[in-house]
Amino acid sequence: MFLDFYGMREQPFGGAPDPRFLYFGASHREALASLFYGIKSDCGFTALIAEPGLGKSTLTAQLLEKLRPFARTVYLCQTQCNSRELLQYILTELGTDTTSMETVTMHNKLKELSSAETLAGRHFIIAVDEAQNLDADVLETIRLLSNLETSHGKLIQILLVGQPQLARKLASPALMQLQQRIAIFARLEALGLEETDNYIGHRLQCAGYKGNRLFAREAVAVIHARSRGIPRVINNLCFNALSLGCAMERRQIDGNILKEVIADIDMASSAQLVVPTAIASAPVLQRPVISYGPAASKTSLGRWAMRTGLAVAGMAVAILVLSRHPDTIGRFVQIVAEVSASVRHSASPPPSTRDSIVRTSNSDETQTVKKMAIGGPVALQQSVPTSADVETLTVVVQPGDTLRQIALRTVGQYSDTIVEKIKAENPRVSDPNHIEAGQKITVSRTSVALDAVLNGAALSGAPKN
Repeated sequence: MFLDFYGMREQPFGGAPDPRFLYFGASHREALASLFYGIKSDCGFTALIAEPGLGKSTLTAQLLEKLRPFARTVYLCQTQCNSRELLQYILTELGTDTTSMETVTMHNKLKELSSAETLAGRHFIIAVDEAQNLDADVLETIRLLSNLETSHGKLIQILLVGQPQLARKLASPALMQLQQRIAIFARLEALGLEETDNYIGHRLQCAGYKGNRLFAREAVAVIHARSRGIPRVINNLCFNALSLGCAMERRQIDGNILKEVIADIDMASSAQLVVPTAIASAPVLQRPVISYGPAASKTSLGRWAMRTGLAVAGMAVAILVLSRHPDTIGRFVQIVAEVSASVRHSASPPPSTRDSIVRTSNSDETQTVKKMAIGGPVALQQSVPTSADVETLTVVVQPGDTLRQIALRTVGQYSDTIVEKIKAENPRVSDPNHIEAGQKITVSRTSVALDAVLNGAALSGAPKN
């Protein structure tokens, strides 16, 4: 968790609509003031319209919190309902058991409770979130609730909160009477670049961060361009950036980290998982053996190693899950060939790092094809590595490097087992957290990523029929 690494007491970019984290952009301040004034003036109906992710729910929570000292409030987000269920939800929020109540009885009970609040000098407010999901007849029921009034004013103040579809729905002829009763339409707009920077800083401060500037200006520019100023998307990008920054032990989030996050998000969103029904045998993809020189691009190499590791891990998972269906072997072998060609292409090192890559091999022979035994109880058989299966990696230690960072850069993952394995092959390394810069770390082994998957599978036992 990155909270301890960056010195925060709580999650700064969570998804809950916590009013403490609300950042008042220009449109947020204007909307809050308009809604507050409308409700205090007994307008009857007010509405808040905004695109998804702009903070409607958080702003509504802040508004109700400000009104709570002198108002009885009900907040509803259950909008997949009919008129009767709507009344049940309202009364349940007010602590009333509606089990045996008819619709007329519930309507009278609501009038009784709202009248009591009015006599006590308090407002009675119902806020309906995601109101664009309400059917026209339910919205008409809400309009009729506004008829509960005295000679001095309305008994119930109603706030409708929703996406632009709500405004379009209210513009229909069937709901014209309801639209005419809405005194205030407030809107939220996306954040500008400067507001995005202030928004990130505000949430970090609320979470307890007290260090130097955490997100570099170039990183904020990337976030704003990607998110288009939508707070929910900003939160997602910042959360992933902090997670990656912690893993890489970076004290400041720069533009390169954000570009890595966006690349991973794009890759995940575009990836399609194809699950074949059987597997007979598949070649282990030949991976380049590399040595990192001072000019190597760690970021690009890290992405390359991660993609390669994920490809091999996916192959191993497919073997475990699908080996019990040997009826369509031929089809899967064809799929494996297609995937292998694609992965070879995508896993090739980026151009910026090719000059620093040294390829070595213990054999020029074609790598041995590993097979799974199919028939009877299926068991995962891990063949003994031959000289053709062994890869040799030579890594030039950079200032501040640890064995964990080296494992992360080369294979996209690390664990105590992997670190101990590398340490055992380099006796001169006494402390894995303090390595002399310029020292060469040599690792001669089968693929770490494949070893980890196979060892984990072996521990779990053979699948049962």
